[in-house]
Amino acid sequence: MDKRIGAQLYTVSKSIQTQKDFDESLRKVKEIGYQIVQISGTPLAAADMKPVLDQYGMEVVVTHREYEDFLKNPEEIIEYNKILGCRFCGISYMAKPYRESSERVSEFIAGINQASEKLRREGLCLGYHNHAFEFVKQDGTFIMDRIIRETDPENVKFIVDTYWLQIGGMNPADYIRKLGNRAMAIHFKDLQVSADNKPEMAEIGEGNLNWDEIIKACEEAGTKWALVEQDICQRDPFESLKMSYDYLRTKGFQ
Repeated sequence: MDKRIGAQLYTVSKSIQTQKDFDESLRKVKEIGYQIVQISGTPLAAADMKPVLDQYGMEVVVTHREYEDFLKNPEEIIEYNKILGCRFCGISYMAKPYRESSERVSEFIAGINQASEKLRREGLCLGYHNHAFEFVKQDGTFIMDRIIRETDPENVKFIVDTYWLQIGGMNPADYIRKLGNRAMAIHFKDLQVSADNKPEMAEIGEGNLNWDEIIKACEEAGTKWALVEQDICQRDPFESLKMSYDYLRTKGFQ
């Protein structure tokens, strides 16, 4: 497992909407200590981001795009990732219409398989990012289990989100072990409970997830990358990224 902890830039998505802000945000992320990133939450073109990434010595290991982009614009996605030097392309989520019936799930999975084959021919790999809604049962079966079972294990990997696994009733460490080397990248995202009994996203180490066990599971599964992500921060997102980075440094990351 790569011990360079990554930053999922969706955490600071409000600060990467323009070229100037992207440059400033990459500088801050680099100063914290991050060396690898996931590109997500920005409208910028790959050709505009690449010089900035190179300037700060940032390697892109994962990208996220919407499912429909993979169906309608696969060539653009391939070019986008090749410019960034990134082989792993993630589907960000399953839109609600595809979850409404087992037939729609089948349609969604067929699209995944079609897109993954196109990427494979170009030397790229497709990944699917989970939320909690994949753990809705249809005819007694989790949607997530169907995605795992009905996709090619060589072509389709997973971007596993620890927070959403927990929300979905799964034990993150156990699920990472279940996926094995298909759990190619992990979104490290902690979960805390608010005073009014609601789950909240938290900086790594500030919540209730068992990080020693999650990290051990990642190592056993053969996970390649761990990336800090916090969709909602209770403080400045860059401060949250630093808190998570500092905690993971105590766990052997760099």
